[in-house]
Amino acid sequence: MSLNKNYLDVPGTTIFDADESRKGYYLNQFCMSLMTHENRERFKADQRAYLDEWPMTEEQKQAVLDVDLNRAISLGGNIYFLAKLGATHGKSFQQMAGSMTGMTEIEYRDMMIGGGRSVEGNRVVGEDGTAQAHRQPQGAANKGSN
Repeated sequence: MSLNKNYLDVPGTTIFDADESRKGYYLNQFCMSLMTHENRERFKADQRAYLDEWPMTEEQKQAVLDVDLNRAISLGGNIYFLAKLGATHGKSFQQMAGSMTGMTEIEYRDMMIGGGRSVEGNRVVGEDGTAQAHRQPQGAANKGSN
């Protein structure tokens, strides 16, 4: 990291800044390629072969293959680009967000309609709210990258 980033203390949140952008450049470019029908069909026909055309890390490629959006974000993916991956797999943004929180699509929808997660216990890393790493599907192992 190039700067002191006080904003990294937001639990359950990866801030997509210049460092994240550099880290995920090819991952995000891959996702953008899925905007064309031809590329979506090529990807769906042989995901690994299509991914190997991109100079991503093996870890980034595996996150794509696993459709592990939380991992992809921790590896520099931007949710707005990753939405193209979800759409390629026939997932709505609501379904994707639910999967990222360990909730069903309906549970996620109901939480958001109800006002989202409470800020109580979720203002900084280390509190005991629902957005803290140890309460998330990606777990405490990724807390340094959230």
